[in-house]
Amino acid sequence: MDERDVTLLKAISDLGTGSPDRLHEETGIPVSTIHYRLNNLREAGVIENDLYDLDLDAVGLGVTVVVEVLADYDRYEDVSEELLGVEGVTQLYFTMGETDFMLVARLPDSDDVERLIRDFESIPQVERTNSTFVIASLRDSSRPLQSYSLDTLLAQLVDD
Repeated sequence: MDERDVTLLKAISDLGTGSPDRLHEETGIPVSTIHYRLNNLREAGVIENDLYDLDLDAVGLGVTVVVEVLADYDRYEDVSEELLGVEGVTQLYFTMGETDFMLVARLPDSDDVERLIRDFESIPQVERTNSTFVIASLRDSSRPLQSYSLDTLLAQLVDD
């Protein structure tokens, strides 16, 4: 990637859109160049999709729960498949240390948390869970480039 590619990716992250016109306004890069670059980034697998972000509070999934899962397993893939099958799980991580899995669930209300924990406890390999309610989301972004300055991204990501 070069400086223009990284600049476009940062602008997409900041604006939440891949609209060539909006990207041109933000970056000054010509619209035709933006089209060309976006196509190349898609073909390279850097840009995966054109999904719209949702405000999960407005949708009705305003309760966020972070759960640690301790499990007894032979293959973590088997347990992870079952954990991912629990409705409401939006993120799942296989981790090192005392905790085997960390997950995030987005739920409609606090009553649904009981159902979530019951579903986890019904998985034979799950030994114990530790659940934490999120009081306020201080940053909940699916666009990690937002947390970096353009200068840092250019220094770290532009091919020399």
